Amino acid sequence: MFLKRLNRFAVVIAGLMTLMIGQAAADKVAVITPYLAQPGTQAYLEGFTAEAKVKGWELNVVDTAGDVAAVISRIEDAVTQKVDAIVINVDPAQVAAGLETAKAAGIPVVGMDAAANPLLATNVTSNGYAMAAETSVYVADRINGAGNVVMFVFDAFPPVQIRGVVADAVFANHPDIKVIDRITPDVQDGGIADSRAKMEALLAANPDKGSISAVWAAWDQPALGALQAIEAAGRGDEGIVIVGIDANPQARDAIAAGGNFEASVGQDFVGIGKSVAGAVARLLKGDTIKASVIYVPTKLVTSANAKDQ
Repeated sequence: MFLKRLNRFAVVIAGLMTLMIGQAAADKVAVITPYLAQPGTQAYLEGFTAEAKVKGWELNVVDTAGDVAAVISRIEDAVTQKVDAIVINVDPAQVAAGLETAKAAGIPVVGMDAAANPLLATNVTSNGYAMAAETSVYVADRINGAGNVVMFVFDAFPPVQIRGVVADAVFANHPDIKVIDRITPDVQDGGIADSRAKMEALLAANPDKGSISAVWAAWDQPALGALQAIEAAGRGDEGIVIVGIDANPQARDAIAAGGNFEASVGQDFVGIGKSVAGAVARLLKGDTIKASVIYVPTKLVTSANAKDQ
């Protein structure tokens, strides 16, 4: 009788150990991005990491520090390490070779503010079309449909590229609005410093009051750089309207101050990270996600609500 009970106990223990080993293997997740210097990406990871901790995942965050091409080899490394899921924050079209490797290995990949792509199980993001439309229409209305506008764009990254496309269309629909420059700043340090330098040069080239009516930025860092340049040039009283997208803490402070930086769109970055974790959890359970894109809600931020959290 004792031996039978001992054997049963051994079988139960063996079963639990097998379950625990299987569970540990299913918990390995890699997050790969070249944009960790960006506040938005940091906030995505805040939300994702919090959920990963609750779920007990073994998490590996890889930053290629602006090197998009390096993401391919990092994805291949993750495949070699036999992770169970991969999250990317980069244009999937630029890292297709790595994604093909993951697909061949049967490892699902989720985009975290990336772009819809057949090689991704899904992409979780904000609606860039809607955000760009809201901010560019804000500019057009504020300058009464007439004036010179400076745009800061970044076409190399799809979620930001589509914002520029929409803003282009809105401004083109106003015959008296002229886009005098479409600037792509260096984003190695986040984008503020280079945006300031480029805006300073543009201000010097357009010295007359009223020669620049507004600055539309596809995200907040260029808007903040432009604000610094305008204030340093002593042109803050010209009424140059500045808008951004993201509503990060620094941008909210600038908007709340009531100066040239008037509006941004608040993305729920932490919420995006949490939603990505939710998508990964579903995939690890074997679920199929039908939607190629999952949108997380946004809201317009002005001086009226900039201090709201």
